[in-house]
Amino acid sequence: MKINYNIKEKSFKPRIKVRLRKKKKDLNKVKKEIKNKIKNFYDWIKGAELVNLSECNTDEDPVRPELDNKFRTSYGRRIYGVKYQNEIHAIMCFAFTNKIPKSVKDLDLMSKDAFLQSAQRDQKVGKIAIAYTVWSKKKGGGKLIVKEVFKMIKKSNHLNRLITLSPLTDMARNFHLRNGAIEIQVNESTQNFEYKKL
Repeated sequence: MKINYNIKEKSFKPRIKVRLRKKKKDLNKVKKEIKNKIKNFYDWIKGAELVNLSECNTDEDPVRPELDNKFRTSYGRRIYGVKYQNEIHAIMCFAFTNKIPKSVKDLDLMSKDAFLQSAQRDQKVGKIAIAYTVWSKKKGGGKLIVKEVFKMIKKSNHLNRLITLSPLTDMARNFHLRNGAIEIQVNESTQNFEYKKL
């Protein structure tokens, strides 16, 4: 008995082709959904703005939750946030000094000194902006706030440097290096990075 393979092949091929077409349609649909999700994921960044805050929820701060709002806003210190649709998505706290601090205690003393010196000048506190804490509630917020604050500092007529006072962790180090900072010194309990260009 002789089997005719051509007949089986002919009936089998259309079924495979139909399955392949269906899989290709499904794959294209998944690709479109992923592209839309990625696009929507970062859409919020385009409409976000940098705002000066009078306070923040210090319990949310993963870096320095022990510092209260009074510390964060006295002696010319500031809290900045990235705001989108009336919601804050990232926060960065600053002190303004004339030297680079190696600890939070140094930061406190140097920012007080710069503030008191500014009373004799035209209320321009310090030459260096020291970012001592940053956190984000939404993906992309940390990088965005660093960029926006860097732009603000470059526009100011008295600030000439953006330096961090970061904890000695790999997470902090990787964040700053990934966002374009240069490590300038490692201290006993902190490390300093400088943003020169973004």
